[in-house]
Amino acid sequence: MKKGENSCEILIEVEGQQDKIPLETYITGVVAAEMPVSFHKEALKAQAIAARTYALKTTNYGEKAIAPTVARQVFYDEKQRKTNWASNFLGNEKKIVEAINETKGQVLLYHNELITAMFHSTSNGKTESAYGYSGNEIPYLQSVASIADQASPKFEAQQEWTLAQWNSLWPVQWQPSDFNRIQLFYNESGRVERLQLGNNVWTGREVRTLLGIPSTDFTMNYDASTKKVRVNTQGYGHGVGMSQYGAEAMANEGKTADEILHYYYQDIEIKKIDACLK
Repeated sequence: MKKGENSCEILIEVEGQQDKIPLETYITGVVAAEMPVSFHKEALKAQAIAARTYALKTTNYGEKAIAPTVARQVFYDEKQRKTNWASNFLGNEKKIVEAINETKGQVLLYHNELITAMFHSTSNGKTESAYGYSGNEIPYLQSVASIADQASPKFEAQQEWTLAQWNSLWPVQWQPSDFNRIQLFYNESGRVERLQLGNNVWTGREVRTLLGIPSTDFTMNYDASTKKVRVNTQGYGHGVGMSQYGAEAMANEGKTADEILHYYYQDIEIKKIDACLK
């Protein structure tokens, strides 16, 4: 006897949502939240495959709950999508659902295991390697060029603080002269590995968290005329894995979702999962 279509359906438990959500319905909500709907369909398809892989790995195929936050994957339910898109809801929903349906069940594997499919908005022109980010070498998360990210509206940012505001964020008190003696050590992808001020050392990631800045590719200086600390950044996000604006640029050049994914994740396979085998 043939099994029913949904007998093996994977359900995802999202923290804060009352009911478990069928996998593909969940991915619709993630792609809608994580990538601009104006993006090329091939970029949306690449995002769908990466998000599906990430969800299944994080939840162990639906066994554990997942948070709908930036630390995991942002998720918009249908009500939020209707609010966000208003009169464009039907058209936008159709575009996203098509991208999901055209990639249904597809995931990214490395040596037959689900990969950690990290993605980010905009690189600094190069993606970050897993080693550069966390010190852990992961073969499929290497640094690759992503030059088109420079066209992203999120490529460059600048933030300013008064010295008092700045000092309220740090465990040490800075003097204006300290900005002339800081040392920034950059890694191979052009991001700050560590910041040194006298005997004090912070990693680039610690500084990013401390200041709430968009990336770890930053410079800082004190402007004596305005009496403000200024931090300039390039890139938006941790920089590891697929760049969303890079994916959009590749899609606009005629690249397919598969080509985009093989570029940002090395030596991976794209396969369709059979939930009945899990």
